[in-house]
Amino acid sequence: MSHSALETELPRGAHHLPAAGAVVVAGALLVGGPLALGDTGRLVGVLVVQLALVGAWVVATGIRGFVGSLGIGVAAAVGADLLMHLPERPQLGSLLLVLGPGLLVALVHQMARPAPRRYLVASLAGVVLLVCAVVALSVLLALGRSADGDRLATSAVLVVTAALLVGHLVDLVLPRPQIAQGVPRGLVGLVLAVLAGVGVALLRRAPDDLVDALSAATYGAAIGGVAALMAVGASYVVAERPQRGWALPVVQAALPLATATPVAFFLALQTSL
Repeated sequence: MSHSALETELPRGAHHLPAAGAVVVAGALLVGGPLALGDTGRLVGVLVVQLALVGAWVVATGIRGFVGSLGIGVAAAVGADLLMHLPERPQLGSLLLVLGPGLLVALVHQMARPAPRRYLVASLAGVVLLVCAVVALSVLLALGRSADGDRLATSAVLVVTAALLVGHLVDLVLPRPQIAQGVPRGLVGLVLAVLAGVGVALLRRAPDDLVDALSAATYGAAIGGVAALMAVGASYVVAERPQRGWALPVVQAALPLATATPVAFFLALQTSL
């Protein structure tokens, strides 16, 4: 690593503590909203996290076509939420009505930029990932509308929140063995994050026998593992664009939540956690 890179690298505290705070806020919104307002509260919580992710991702990554990228992200979030919230029995397949046009609009938007269209491929990739992420977050609304949905959705959020928090706090103290140079993430934190997800899943399930315990542990390990791995990926974004502010912590919190949500939907319905 060059001397200039070391000078611009964020301290571990600045890398992890704001992100941990953002995780707590997002988790509180997604758990507290339904407790206070039912399905409407869950919709509000999901939409707030989605809109925060849209703004944070565009700012943090420096996507070209700033205003258009914001508009595409907001439109994808609102469209996906309506498709998951309004029907009595929402179907995940209907999200293709957002993903298909969203990807096409993202391509046209980047093609329509004035020449010389620098970083077109990188910006297009960033917008596509953003669309997929906000659509994935809306799956939490479908999970909440399923049988015993309140408990299933709450379990998913708590497992992910616990995994993310433990990962950040452990890596704040001991990012060893370091996964990649310049990224303050360690294998110990990754493993403990997954174990935290398993622990929360077991507490939520309160298993009566070995089969139930294995089912809950598998659920927690899968969801916690997906969230923890994406959190490491988000740390790569922070390492590449080290800057203080609100955007990067929001990305570190919301992107792993988005990635884990569809997995949680599938596994929760299989295990009835």
